[in-house]
Amino acid sequence: MAKILIAEDEEVLRMLMVDTLEDEGYDIDEAADGQEAIEHILGTDYDLIVLDYMMPAYSGLEVIDQVRNHHGKSDVKIMMVSAKNQQADKDLVLAAGADYFMSKPYSPVELMEKIGDILNG
Repeated sequence: MAKILIAEDEEVLRMLMVDTLEDEGYDIDEAADGQEAIEHILGTDYDLIVLDYMMPAYSGLEVIDQVRNHHGKSDVKIMMVSAKNQQADKDLVLAAGADYFMSKPYSPVELMEKIGDILNG
C-alpha cells in the first residue's frame, strides 16, 4: 500500500486524516510542523506528501521548496491543504511545486477520493 506523510499542525485535524487513511490501509507517517515534515522526507520515500499551508517552523511552501529544489525528491506527489483558498493562493502553491490543492474545510470522503485519484493516476 502507498506510503503517505501527513504534515498538519492542527492535532485534531491531523488525527482525523491519519485515522481515515489508516482505515483505508495506507501506511501513514505524521508531522506536526514543517521541520518535522522535512526530517521525515529526508529519511523516507513517500508516494504522497499532504502538507498544510500554514505550519510552525516551515510553511508548506517552504517544505515544497526543500523537497523540490534541495533534496532530490522531485518525483514525489505533493498535495497542499489550506484554508487560504483564493485563486492567487492556489496559483502560488501550484507554482511552488505542489501537484494538487485542496481547500479546507473538506470531508473525509472528499479527502479519500482526492488521494485515491492522485495515487491511481
